[in-house]
Amino acid sequence: MAMTMHGEVQLPASREAIWAKLNDPEVLKACIPGCEELEKTEDNGFRAAAKMKVGPVSARFKGRVALSDLDPPNGYKISGEGEGGVAGFAKGGATVALSDKDGGTLLTYDVEAQIGGKLAQLGQRLINGAAKKLADEFFANFAKAVEG
Repeated sequence: MAMTMHGEVQLPASREAIWAKLNDPEVLKACIPGCEELEKTEDNGFRAAAKMKVGPVSARFKGRVALSDLDPPNGYKISGEGEGGVAGFAKGGATVALSDKDGGTLLTYDVEAQIGGKLAQLGQRLINGAAKKLADEFFANFAKAVEG
């Protein structure tokens, strides 16, 4: 099953400050809902583990995330994949762009992902709703981290 999501969030800090936080594993770990582990790897990426519940399906996902097309402090591309055992898998990517706006920074994102296994059987509406909820939660946490 394929999924796309687009969004933007206004953050009260400079592009440089936002860029630094977007590349800080401790900040990201604290902001990602359900994140249990997030370790930077040598190759501009991260190893991650997170617990998630989507509808009736709970799973612990383990995976890798790579950063590419790095353009500090304007943005990057994130791509990754995760395995959740019998719950299934998720793989995909996101383009993240930062621009100056209203004395702060506008972060825009475009996500494309593929989901398989039990998760895909839940249906598009439930998956899209859960993805939007996770994104909203992440950006609410990230905004607090930026202000903090």
